[in-house]
Amino acid sequence: MPATPTSASAEAITRPARPAIDLRSDTVTQPTPAMREAMARAEVGDDVYGEDPTINRLEELAAEKLGKEAAVFVPSGTMGNALAIITHCRRGDEIIMGDRAHTYLYEVGGAARLNGSPTRVVPTLPDGALDRARLAAAFLGDDVHEARTGLLCIENTHNMCGGRVLSPATLRELAAPAHQRGVPVHMDGARIFNAAVALGIPASALAAEVDSVMFCVSKGLAAPVGSLLVGSRDFIAEARRGRKLLGGGMRQAGIIAAAGILGLTEMVERLADDHANARRLAEGLANIPGIRIAPETVETNIFFFDALGPDGQPNSAAFIAAAEAEGALFSTGDTGSIRAVTHYGVEAADIDRALRIAERVMASRQEWA
Repeated sequence: MPATPTSASAEAITRPARPAIDLRSDTVTQPTPAMREAMARAEVGDDVYGEDPTINRLEELAAEKLGKEAAVFVPSGTMGNALAIITHCRRGDEIIMGDRAHTYLYEVGGAARLNGSPTRVVPTLPDGALDRARLAAAFLGDDVHEARTGLLCIENTHNMCGGRVLSPATLRELAAPAHQRGVPVHMDGARIFNAAVALGIPASALAAEVDSVMFCVSKGLAAPVGSLLVGSRDFIAEARRGRKLLGGGMRQAGIIAAAGILGLTEMVERLADDHANARRLAEGLANIPGIRIAPETVETNIFFFDALGPDGQPNSAAFIAAAEAEGALFSTGDTGSIRAVTHYGVEAADIDRALRIAERVMASRQEWA
């Protein structure tokens, strides 16, 4: 006969596993209870016919929040950026962007594949801005041998620079050489509301410096799906044709747009909590031997750090694997450093737990393979 389990072993059998603290990305957010309720009650129609009232309301709200004339709802930020490219640019026009831009690194070479557009990259500075001298020299088209420059893309907040924020003054300075030449400027503003909250200004003040903006409701704003592309009325009308071309013409998608509305009306101000938690985590990591980090650069909800192995060299893979085994999930960026992202669903107590996990992991680094 099998032995009767002790109370301790019975508790181990019945107690559910403690959820992992997921700091890989703010794309892992779960919709709020209010969002789930709104999705269940959403009034819907065929959006390709322009008949989904919930999507229409979301698009109107997005345009209003960004100070633009119109908006179009798309399934993802990558599609929104692709639509900006194919709408702003003639086929074969060259696009300027930073060498660490999300659109350049992580959007499947969409400019070349979808629009036949070469990309001219300029150095991205640590604060997420572009090298001004290299940017000014990057515009082409006066010589018959050259592709014309069709678009400048900038990113705010800047993902691979650790969520750094570009101010309106910086955006104006970066956009100036493009606008002086009649070249449009598009902002990958996936986290533009994080930038606005960090600066204490409306998002429209950031959008005013560019011709179009894409932003996500599916990251820190916690909606399950979707992004918005905003710009002039004529630009958005043409972008709708591109959305249809790319397969983004959704039908009764008001079900998901309802969550986006709540993201814009109820979830923006709470982004400050994510920023505070990111600083709390960064400052705590800075006190752990073997962690290399600059907490003073943390401006929003993203930052990078290095975990040094027993040989004194960064070993992101070993740290991430050991932390995952303890219950904390991290990711990496383009340079191989470890990325941490705070978001809705991660509270101050989770930050303290993550720090305890990091302390244990670093204390045992002599065992790293």
